[in-house]
Amino acid sequence: MALRNIQFFQQQTDYKVRNKQHLRKWIQQLITQEAGLKIGAINIIICDDPYLLEINQAYLDHDTYTDIITFDLSQEEDVLSTDIYISIDRIIENASLFSNKSAEDELHRVIAHGLLHLCGYNDEAEDEKKEMTDAENRWLGARSWK
Repeated sequence: MALRNIQFFQQQTDYKVRNKQHLRKWIQQLITQEAGLKIGAINIIICDDPYLLEINQAYLDHDTYTDIITFDLSQEEDVLSTDIYISIDRIIENASLFSNKSAEDELHRVIAHGLLHLCGYNDEAEDEKKEMTDAENRWLGARSWK
């Protein structure tokens, strides 16, 4: 079953992802409805700032903190496989600074953001940013357990 292919991991943090089964279903719906893709291996790794900074430096040659780095590992055109690294430090800070939402809501927004990129959304131009934000908000509203 595809839901078993969606896994959550922790690196250098004690943060525990809640409602994993609901999140798996939500992630599957997002991917299938937005892009018509099947679920391959989807690994969501929650980590701290230093861990994600090392990845950012090593693989993207960026020397900055970020909230998310997504690696598309897909080998088949119709199957999505990915490693998504998320800094819980950035999530907690951004939740309080920008969204006035809970860290959990911000985590879900960032997960949706990374997945939407993998489904073909971009956010470089202003109109693309609006489309991305609208899609994020739509998917945040589609969480049946919230």
